Amino acid sequence: MINTPKILHSQIKDVEFGQNVTIVKPVNIYGCKIGDHCFIGPFVEIQQGVIIGNRSKIQSHAFICELVTIGDDCVISHGVMFVNDLFKIGGPARGNKELWKSTMIENHVSIGTNATILPVSICDQVVIGAGSVVTKDIFISGIYAGNPAKLLRVFDEKLVDKG
Repeated sequence: MINTPKILHSQIKDVEFGQNVTIVKPVNIYGCKIGDHCFIGPFVEIQQGVIIGNRSKIQSHAFICELVTIGDDCVISHGVMFVNDLFKIGGPARGNKELWKSTMIENHVSIGTNATILPVSICDQVVIGAGSVVTKDIFISGIYAGNPAKLLRVFDEKLVDKG
């Protein structure tokens, strides 16, 4: 006997779009809000309840899970993964969303290729290096890298673009 698998297709469903949003298919985007002048690259998944601010760019192969908010003027590079389940019970929460945690990315944040972002808050004007794993909240503007990500350099306030 030959079994037939259930086949699902990537889609864009129930999304609130701002003005002038560009999307490169295929993507799987559902139940989220994407601000004005954003770019979403191919092979991206953005899950239900995610909010992405204005002028932000999500590069290919990124995964943005539920409970993530991304501010204005952010760059989420290729292959960035967000996590909302910390396996607090020794394994996946298996649908028990009460165990999930949220992530808040403020404005002017750039996250490098293949970084992993656990449930944290990241303040304005931060750069996360490629391949980094962010495990703790970031409250100081600057450049962070490594596993776990550590502060490498604080930004000079006179040089930071606040606009």
